[in-house]
Amino acid sequence: MTRAHTRRYPTPIHHDGRDYLTTEQVAKMLGVKVSTVYAYVSRGRLSSRRIDGHDGSMFPVDEVDGLLDRTRHRPPTGVAERIRTQLTFLHGDRLHYRGHDVVDLSRTSSFEDVAALLWDHPWIAPSSPADQRAIGVAVRRVAGIRARGVDRIRLAVDLAGARDPLRHQTDPDAVTTKAVSVIAAAVEALGDGPSEGAVAQRLWPRLTDEPATRRTLALLNAALVLLADHDLSAGAVAARVAASARGSVYAVIGAGLGAFDGPSHGGATTLAYRFLAGALDDPTAALADALHTGTPIPGTGHVIYRHSDPRAEEIIHRLGAMGAGDRRVMPAVRTIVDHLGPRQFVNSDFALAAIALRYRMSPDAAETIFALARMVGWTAHALEEYREPRLRFRPEGVYTGIRPGSGPGGHGEGTAER
Repeated sequence: MTRAHTRRYPTPIHHDGRDYLTTEQVAKMLGVKVSTVYAYVSRGRLSSRRIDGHDGSMFPVDEVDGLLDRTRHRPPTGVAERIRTQLTFLHGDRLHYRGHDVVDLSRTSSFEDVAALLWDHPWIAPSSPADQRAIGVAVRRVAGIRARGVDRIRLAVDLAGARDPLRHQTDPDAVTTKAVSVIAAAVEALGDGPSEGAVAQRLWPRLTDEPATRRTLALLNAALVLLADHDLSAGAVAARVAASARGSVYAVIGAGLGAFDGPSHGGATTLAYRFLAGALDDPTAALADALHTGTPIPGTGHVIYRHSDPRAEEIIHRLGAMGAGDRRVMPAVRTIVDHLGPRQFVNSDFALAAIALRYRMSPDAAETIFALARMVGWTAHALEEYREPRLRFRPEGVYTGIRPGSGPGGHGEGTAER
């Protein structure tokens, strides 16, 4: 697949070397009715074709792009650019980083190795005195603050950036070294623990008092790998906009964290944690209450995946084979999974919540793991974006307010465009 798409639309169909969109997707992109799409076909402005196994007409993405480029005013769809990326491929409920199946990577590779894969650049620990001082200052300043893990991470990122006089370097060597430094500062800002070793080793004791084992560290490493990137999620788009304006890698990660910190993105993990925590003793009753009130079950379904989330499946499979921890978690998870409807399934938010509850982590630990993992992906998107033209994200506003000179005092109708 040669193109990436915002989460506003599902992944396109790839066939015979080209990407195709459905009629409904094209209508949303162009800001027109479905009937208008077919009118474009009849006028020769678009071509359509049928693809075996898919209902309805399909339209080549490059032709839709061309039609958008020929349109004087960009429609109010929220799509500012067709963002081409070589990072993450989503297809058929599977997830790949640079052509490698993510589930396989989670079983065979360290988080650091996967970062190097996404960055196309080695993971190099900071060695310069300036980088080390930036980490130390960030950690000391944040250590005394009582706040959520994500808030501590954001403060550490900002402080590390403020202490780096060369923060605006955008060459890959500098960006990746600074990213490693930022991730180290973010981990240390979470509390006391070791300052050496792999990210999973340093992170585990900052999330729980449960002793780390080889298997629990492998589980945490797998979760970090599985959550490192996910195409053009809200955080990735925010990160790319910051990079397009040539913001530093600190600004890029800060922008990603800003988009991440909401109930529809990173905060969804905490909502899943609260639901599962309340369901541990009687998961059937928790499900019954949600069904009775028509309340969506946090941590289920997905805007991209149709039948299953491969990240959640892998984490839950691993948890099922693990010992120790809170023994109530896996029976509750299995009850919920077994009783979801045929079109419902648990997602990565739910799976991270299950890890946090199984090993008695802090209530915001799942969201913290997610944020730290995604910092690698945001850095990878920045590295791509630094190679693109500056400030390419400039959507055209569609003004719907009062127009100047449209009546007494500038109010009313009168001279609206026709």
